[in-house]
Amino acid sequence: MVNDSKSLLSALSRRHFMQLSGATALALGGLGHRAFAAEPISTAAIYTVPVEQQWVSRIHVAAEAAQARGDITYTYSENTSNSDYERVMREYCEAGHKLIIGEVFAVEDAARAVAADYPDVAFLLGSSFKPKADLPNFAVFDNYIQDASYLSGIIAGAMTETKNIGMVGGYPIPEVNRLMHAFMAGAKEMQPDIEFQVAFIGSWFDPPKAKETAFAQIEAGADLLYAERFGVSDAAKEKGLLAVGNVIDTQSDYPETVVASALWHFEPTLDHAIAQLKAGSFKADDYGVFSFMKEKGCSLAPLGTFEGKVPEAALKLIAEKSAAIMDGSFTIEINDTEPKSS
Repeated sequence: MVNDSKSLLSALSRRHFMQLSGATALALGGLGHRAFAAEPISTAAIYTVPVEQQWVSRIHVAAEAAQARGDITYTYSENTSNSDYERVMREYCEAGHKLIIGEVFAVEDAARAVAADYPDVAFLLGSSFKPKADLPNFAVFDNYIQDASYLSGIIAGAMTETKNIGMVGGYPIPEVNRLMHAFMAGAKEMQPDIEFQVAFIGSWFDPPKAKETAFAQIEAGADLLYAERFGVSDAAKEKGLLAVGNVIDTQSDYPETVVASALWHFEPTLDHAIAQLKAGSFKADDYGVFSFMKEKGCSLAPLGTFEGKVPEAALKLIAEKSAAIMDGSFTIEINDTEPKSS
C-alpha cells in the first residue's frame, strides 16, 4: 500500500496526474496562477498552411517580433494536416512548451481535448467558437478586422465603373463572412446599387483555383476583385483590373493592381496573452476585440502607388468613418452569416 504523496505520484500514470492537475487549475480559475516574469515563454505554433499564407503570416510575424524582444522563444510547424494536428499539439506540450498558438477551425474538439489534458499549458488559438469556463487554459481569437474591411470597401465602391465586384473567399466561415459583409457595406456607401459576385473555393491555399474563379467573375462583368485568397490579384493583374487585398498588403507585388488592403495586426492579441502569462492571470477569454481598429489590431494600408488616384469623396468619407470608429461613435456591423451574390 502507498502511504506518502511522493510514492502516490509515482504510482499514478501521467494521464491521471494531468487530470488531477487539471482539477487544481480549475479550482484556481486559470493556469495555477503561474507567472513567467523572469523567463521567455516557450511558445510553439501549429499552422495548417504555409507561413506565407495571409492569415497565418500575421501570427508568424507577431511571434517573431515577440521572440526578438525576448518575451518568448518560438518554434512552429507549418502545413500540418487536420488529421495530424492533435498529435503535433501533444508533442509540443510534452516537449515543455507553455504557450501554444495556431488555428483550430477544423479541429475544435481535438484541440480542446488536448488542452484539457495539459492544464499547465496556455492555448491561444484561432477559433469560430467561444471560450468555456470549464477549460480555463484555452483562449480564442479571430481576425475581427471588419473596421478595415469596411474602409477598403469604400475605396472599391469609388473605383468600380461597372458597379460589379467579384469576391473570392476560402470557406464561408464567420472569420471570412464578416469581412466580406463589411467590405460590401463600405462599397455601398459610395454606390448603393453595386452588385457582388460571391464565391468560395473550399481551400485556404489554392491560388490556381482562386485565380480561375476570379476569371469567371471577370467574364460575368466584374471590373474589381476582392482578393480574400491568394491568386485573385493575379487574375486582376492579367486582365488589367483592380483588386482589394485582405489581411496583408501585397501592393509591392501588384503595384498597378492592388489599390487598397485591409490589414490585420496580430501583435495586440499575442502581446496581451504574453502579459497575462507573465502576470499569472491567463484564463479562458475571447481575444477577438484585440483585432479591432481601436486596439490597433487592424488598419487600412497606405495608398502607395494609388496615391492621388482615389476619388477625394472616398478619402473624405474614410477619414470621417475612421475617426468615428476610433471614438466609438460608429460601429461596423459584425455579420457572420454567409454572404450571397446580388
